Amino acid sequence: MNLIFDKVLRRFKKVNPFFLICFAIVLVASCSQRKNETSVTQGQPNLIFIMVDDMGYGDLGSYGQTNILTPNLDKLAAESMVFTQFYAGSPVCAPARSVLMTGYHTGHTTVRGNFGQGGVIGLCGNPGRVPLKAEDLTIAQVLQQQGYVTGMTGKWGLGEPNTTGEPNDKGFDEWFGFLNQARAHRQYPEYIWHNRERFDIPANADGNKGHYVHHLFTDFALQFIDKHAGGDKPFFLYLPYTLPHSDLEIDEIHPAYANKDWSERQKVYASMITLIDRDVNRIVKLLEEKGVDKNTLLMFTTDNGAANRYDGVFNSSGILRGAKRDVYEGGIRVPLIAYMPGTIKPGVNEEFTGYFADILPTFATLAGAQVPQGLDGIDFSDVLKQGQKKGEGRLLYWEFHEQSGSQAVRKGKWKAVRLDVHERGFHNEVELYDLSKDPSESTNIASEFPEVQREMIQLMDEQHVFSPIYPFKFQKE
Repeated sequence: MNLIFDKVLRRFKKVNPFFLICFAIVLVASCSQRKNETSVTQGQPNLIFIMVDDMGYGDLGSYGQTNILTPNLDKLAAESMVFTQFYAGSPVCAPARSVLMTGYHTGHTTVRGNFGQGGVIGLCGNPGRVPLKAEDLTIAQVLQQQGYVTGMTGKWGLGEPNTTGEPNDKGFDEWFGFLNQARAHRQYPEYIWHNRERFDIPANADGNKGHYVHHLFTDFALQFIDKHAGGDKPFFLYLPYTLPHSDLEIDEIHPAYANKDWSERQKVYASMITLIDRDVNRIVKLLEEKGVDKNTLLMFTTDNGAANRYDGVFNSSGILRGAKRDVYEGGIRVPLIAYMPGTIKPGVNEEFTGYFADILPTFATLAGAQVPQGLDGIDFSDVLKQGQKKGEGRLLYWEFHEQSGSQAVRKGKWKAVRLDVHERGFHNEVELYDLSKDPSESTNIASEFPEVQREMIQLMDEQHVFSPIYPFKFQKE
C-alpha cells in the first residue's frame, strides 16, 4: 500500500485489525482520484484471478451441486464462459500455485511439492519449504513490467520470509496474507503478513477467535479495486482465498444450513463456500459501481480437487474419480469461470482443454506483453474473446511426489495414469482412459490400445525433468 498506509500499520499494530482495514479503506479512498470510467491505458484490461482452496469440481451449482447455495457464482457463470475441461497444476497446494505463477507444469516448474529436499524451515517449524528461485518469472512480474499495478491477498505458499520467493520480489507491488501454506490452515491466525512486515491480529492472540481472517482478505481486495479502478494504470489482483480449506471453521453458520441433518463439519464447509459466493459478488458489484466491469477480466477457480468429498451429501468431486492428492480427474480437474461482459460471450466451452500453466501466457497476451519462450502453457485469449477451438490434442502433464508417487498425462481424449513411481520407477503398467466416453475413469482400457499406452508412456518419460529437490525415491538410490 502507499506510504501513508504503511505508517498507519506501524502506528496501530495493537488496534483491532477490522478497524484498521476499514480505516485504511477510507484513508486511501480519500487520497485517491475518483473516476467512473475504464483505465486510460487503452487495450489493457484489468485482470482478477480468484482461486479458492480445496473446493471440489462439483461444489458449485453451475457444476452440478444441489445442496450448497452458490446463487451469485451461478449467476456469474450464466453470464460467463464456463470451462468443463480445465485443470489445476497439481493435486496439492504449493505446486499448483507454482504452475500457475510460472507457466511450467510440475515436470519443469521449481516447486513440485509442499515439501522438498533442502529448502528452508518454514514458519510452522517444518523443513523443506522450497521458494521460487530468483530467476523464476511470474505472471505478476510480466504484468508489472507491462505497466500494471499488482496486488495479492490470501495464501502465497511459494516463499518464506527472507527467501527469493517473497511476493514483493516476485512482482507484487503490495500483498497481504499468509506466506506459509500450513499456517494458512488457520482461520483465526495470530498474525499474517503485509508486504515484508508481520501484521499482528490482537483479537486472535492466545488462541482467541476474535477475527475471521477471510474478511480481511475480502476487505483488502475491495480496497485495492477501489483505489486502482479507473486509474492511470491497469491492475492485476490475485486473490487466492484460503476457504474452504481446513481448519474447517467459520464465524457464523449460514442460516440455510443451521437445521440441516448434516454433521457440524458439513455445515461449516457449506457455509464457507456460500461465504465465498457472497464475497465474489461484492467484488463484481464494485467493478460495476466503478464502471470498469467491461474492462476487467475476472476468473474464478480452485487450486486442486476436493479435500473432503462428502459423498452422499455434496458429492464434491461430482462424477469424477478421486480427490485432492490424486492425479485422477477428481484431484486435478477444476471449475473455471471467465467473466468479462461485452468481450466474453456466455456459454459452456467443452472444446478447450487447458490448465493453470495457460494463465501466464494468456494474461501476458491480453496485457500486450511478449509471452516468455519455452512455457508449457499456451495462450487461450482467442478462446475467451472469440470462442475458438484451440489446443485440440495438446499435451497436459502432472507429476506428484507425495504418497506413492504418481504421474498423469492427457492428450486429446486420452488420459494415462502411472502409480507407485517411488518404488517401481517409470514402469510400463500404465492405466489408460478415454475421457470422452469415461470421464469417471472407471475402466482401464490399456490392454485394448497398447499403441496409445506406449505413446503416453513415452510422453511421461519425456516431460519429467529430474529435480534434485523433488526426486522420486528410486532416482536417488
